[in-house]
Amino acid sequence: GMVSNWTKIPPPLFKKIVVVLIDALRDDFVFGSKGKQFMPYTTQVVEKGTSYSFIAEAKPPTVTMPRIKALMTGSIPGFIDVIVNLNSPALLDDNLIWQAKTAGKRIIFYGDDTWVKLFPKHFVEYDGTTSFFVSDFTEVDDNVTRHLDKVLKREDWDLLILHYLGLDHIGHMTGPNSPLVGPKLREMDNILKKIHISLLSKEEASLPNLLVVCGDHGMSETGSHGGSSEGEVHTPLLFISSAFEKRSGPLTQPELVQQTDLASTLAVGLGLPISRNSVGNLILPVVGGKTMREQLRFVHLNGFQLSRLLQDNTPAYEKDPGYEHFKIAEKSHGNWIKLYLEGNNSEILLNLGKKVLKQYLEALKTLSSSLSKQVAQYDMYSMMVGTVIIMEVMLLLLLSVPKALSSRAEFEVPLFSPLFSLLFYLMCLMLCAVHVIVCTSAESLCYFCTMSWLTAVGVMMLISALMCGILSAIAKIFENSRLPQKHLVVTSSSWSEIDVLILAGTFGHVLSLGASSFIEEEHQTWYFLINTLCLALCQELCRNNFLLKENDPQHSTTVKEHCDSIGEASECKNIDISAAGNSKLGKATSSAEFIKGSDKWISLASPWIILICCRLLRSLNQTGVQWAHRPDFGHWLTSSEHKSELSFLAAVSLLMIFFLVQRRCSLVSKIAMALGLLGVYSYRAAIGNVIFPWQHDSKDISKGITEARFVYVFVLGIVFTGTKDLLKSQVISADSSLKSTGLWEVYSGLVLLAALLFRPHNLPVLVFCLLIQTMMTKYIWRPLKLDAAQITIMHYWFGQAFFYFQGNSNGIATVDVSAGFVGLESYVEIPAIFLTAFATYAGPLLWAIHLLCYLNSEVNRNSASVGHGCFCYALMRSIPVAIYIVLVTGLRYHLFIWSVFSPKLLYEGVHVFITAAICLFFTTMDQNHSHKVQD
Repeated sequence: GMVSNWTKIPPPLFKKIVVVLIDALRDDFVFGSKGKQFMPYTTQVVEKGTSYSFIAEAKPPTVTMPRIKALMTGSIPGFIDVIVNLNSPALLDDNLIWQAKTAGKRIIFYGDDTWVKLFPKHFVEYDGTTSFFVSDFTEVDDNVTRHLDKVLKREDWDLLILHYLGLDHIGHMTGPNSPLVGPKLREMDNILKKIHISLLSKEEASLPNLLVVCGDHGMSETGSHGGSSEGEVHTPLLFISSAFEKRSGPLTQPELVQQTDLASTLAVGLGLPISRNSVGNLILPVVGGKTMREQLRFVHLNGFQLSRLLQDNTPAYEKDPGYEHFKIAEKSHGNWIKLYLEGNNSEILLNLGKKVLKQYLEALKTLSSSLSKQVAQYDMYSMMVGTVIIMEVMLLLLLSVPKALSSRAEFEVPLFSPLFSLLFYLMCLMLCAVHVIVCTSAESLCYFCTMSWLTAVGVMMLISALMCGILSAIAKIFENSRLPQKHLVVTSSSWSEIDVLILAGTFGHVLSLGASSFIEEEHQTWYFLINTLCLALCQELCRNNFLLKENDPQHSTTVKEHCDSIGEASECKNIDISAAGNSKLGKATSSAEFIKGSDKWISLASPWIILICCRLLRSLNQTGVQWAHRPDFGHWLTSSEHKSELSFLAAVSLLMIFFLVQRRCSLVSKIAMALGLLGVYSYRAAIGNVIFPWQHDSKDISKGITEARFVYVFVLGIVFTGTKDLLKSQVISADSSLKSTGLWEVYSGLVLLAALLFRPHNLPVLVFCLLIQTMMTKYIWRPLKLDAAQITIMHYWFGQAFFYFQGNSNGIATVDVSAGFVGLESYVEIPAIFLTAFATYAGPLLWAIHLLCYLNSEVNRNSASVGHGCFCYALMRSIPVAIYIVLVTGLRYHLFIWSVFSPKLLYEGVHVFITAAICLFFTTMDQNHSHKVQD
């Protein structure tokens, strides 16, 4: 007792440890009614065996790779790991696997190949399975289980890790209430029984073995994950070993622990150092059978590691309550050791030991909580550089509005002229000096500083050029405002109710992004805006039908100034002149007599019909956070008892899609569309979602690969036919009707692809999307002669609303990963990412392509209308993204930064890429018009 054992790591507590990680294992799958029904052996061990049960809470994002990192390092991964999850790099942080390998432990792994990517060359034996091919429920687990019999008989390993993916794949494809979940849980129960019995039979007197059962994350009510709902963050954590006492007495609710606590607990169990960056606490019951001296030693090691981590991350660590508690507990521990070494075995020693243990546990809890809040280290310099560039681009877009929305649709960014100005060089020098000062004085690693000097100087030049361009644009606006405007035709330029609504709605939505609740329930904002828009359109239609007289020239809400006559004047509000060459009086007259007969009443009824459609769509999918758990029509349809109703709805929806799309297609495309939609139904019947009338059940379930590929052939055929017509119209002859047909066929091909990727209960979303577009085109936009900017913003608003009508939200859990594997036999990264992105953003995409079809089909429009549409669409996407980036940077220490703001930022980022692709397509289609304007 006189020699200090300070530097010695305590010996291992277990000889062999088996970790069974069941992907997407929710806590109620083990502790709830499903566990009792389908996992009888595990339930028996939990209730009456030698085990300890806990509910482990995972932090968002609840996707596999960040959760494996948390389990093995004890740290909280960054949100960027959601993207890195697709192709995981090797883990360089201190972790349990590296520590075990360094200590000479032999580790065997079977399962999700994410582990092999994270820990290359760490396993003495491994067999990885592809984690992203979610159509595979059985082989992915059979490939793990086939190794079990052999490996359990062997003695040449210390740590065995098994990662089963089948349950997660079932969740993605069919949800947590699927009839496939029960058999899979029974399969897992039998595997756990086999491992447990084998470990018990091979135990020696010296050291027992340990079986750990856990999930990396749970699943939501729709079967997905990534968010922060209770079903996604709560997973079971079981420790089963003969070293523990048999459970007795009534079963209590399992204690809640953090998922990061497993790394510290396993490190102690294997006799390894606790990972350097771990914020987890030792789960005390696991070492509860040891002597008081050993228990105090374990919690002291954990406390020492956490206090060191706090010192590294916090300058004023001595004032931290957790650190103060730890120092008090350490002093009490010293007093206890003195008494112990004096040979005092009285009740006082035991009570003092319990008191010290309690002090340590409180200190660990406070330290862990403090570190979890401080663990996010932000690279502010890199973030500020990115934010400055984004804000400069947005300002340039805003300053370009007058010229870009004039009848010539000119959009020029003066980046080259500033290159010869003195201001540009002065700004470059100043920014380079700032860069040198920041990079040489920065204590933490900075991403922008790790770039090559050539890249850094290029970025500084871009910032300087953009700033000079902004100043130049502002100077031109002031210069033009001073010039006498001789040719200005004085007309009423009062804003219509629609203009006011569009402006107020856009800025209202942008401001709402600063509140976490508005982001969680953003769908409510868009539902409100499109409902209000329908009412405003109804008022406009009534005014045009009843209040306007044939000779009334005063109606000027849709009559704008001629931008050609005022050039670049900043107050020009015109977007395009709907009927090029028409006089204002002629336009007003034509507006007054635009509808006759029955069409007039259909036109007046159309906003109300659209409102009814939107209300029905809201009932289909509950989304957001607050009310996502409420039952909706989609859940009712997808339940196994209502398969015939779902089949009928899917069949009717597919017929409606054909009826609404085929009207402007060529004969070949009509046939291809009909066969393609038949193939969609056949695919859903093959995978068991729907049934044919002559089928009584769907026993012969397959992956539907042949049927899906059959549909892909027709999608490609229709898109190819449309592309051929577009190329003809662009290169051979400037035929506007051929161009319109080509665009519509491309659009039809995308509709067919969406029909294939959408789940059957979501097909009415596609039907209502096409129905609303048809009604608004024929009975609202054409009669009202709205300009291109107004129509573009309406398309954008409806696209955003349909994003949420699909069942999407700002949480990652609502992404339907299964859409990325339709028709794929194995995981292929690029097609899977493309299909998943298309299925997720189908609403905004289809409305954007419909906008292009509409603007091209309107022959009486100004030739610059497509350019106006493209510019407005880019502007509508840029404003919220730019402002949101500023807001999220300011709110980086907000309580919900990882669960609410970060997922939204991820969605916005992907949406920007898709918008860029759409704008590129718009620009390509507008080339012919731009040549005409220049001529």
